[in-house]
Amino acid sequence: MAISDMRRQYSKGSLSESDITSNPFTLFDKWLKDAIDAGIPDPTAMTVATVDASGQPSQRIVLLKDVSEKGFVFFTNLGSRKAQELAVNPKVSCHFPWFFMERQVRVCGSVEKLSVSENAAYFFSRPKDSQLAAYASKQSKPIGSRELLLTQFKQLKDKFANKELPVPDFWGGFRIVPHQIEFWQGGEDRLHDRFEYNKTEDGVWATQRLMP
Repeated sequence: MAISDMRRQYSKGSLSESDITSNPFTLFDKWLKDAIDAGIPDPTAMTVATVDASGQPSQRIVLLKDVSEKGFVFFTNLGSRKAQELAVNPKVSCHFPWFFMERQVRVCGSVEKLSVSENAAYFFSRPKDSQLAAYASKQSKPIGSRELLLTQFKQLKDKFANKELPVPDFWGGFRIVPHQIEFWQGGEDRLHDRFEYNKTEDGVWATQRLMP
């Protein structure tokens, strides 16, 4: 079968005006809970898109680690490609691809760095091996082989076998502070339901239905 011939109906649900909440985070929390309860793989996975100094977009998948009315939080090496691009251009978009439920959420906004205390609280909540991996990997930098990476990891594991690691100063969190959030629910015959929230200058969220 040709790729162009691959298609199916979307019929698992709908999204109507009566489902729209005054605050988009209320609806997001419900959809995230639905995704977790449904047992879909990696329900907190989100694609984060950044733009470099030349205007070239770049995307990668990270894990959502906190969400509140302040925004969406993820963590990364501050020397990584995404962090370096955000240092130049803080504008960002993220996307939750809950395609097993025929749903997706798109977010547009800008990032702010988390505080030292917020970084520390999350870092020490991670398993010890995950903490070690943050030290072993200079994220996005070239390396000769996987064996070299594993050697560096083992050396660190031996060094800190009976010691607590300090919070790395090259690692931390970003909060995506949104000004626009879109909820998409697949519909039959490609007549999808789309609702977009936009934050007004006075801090109120305005909503509108979009054509599919």
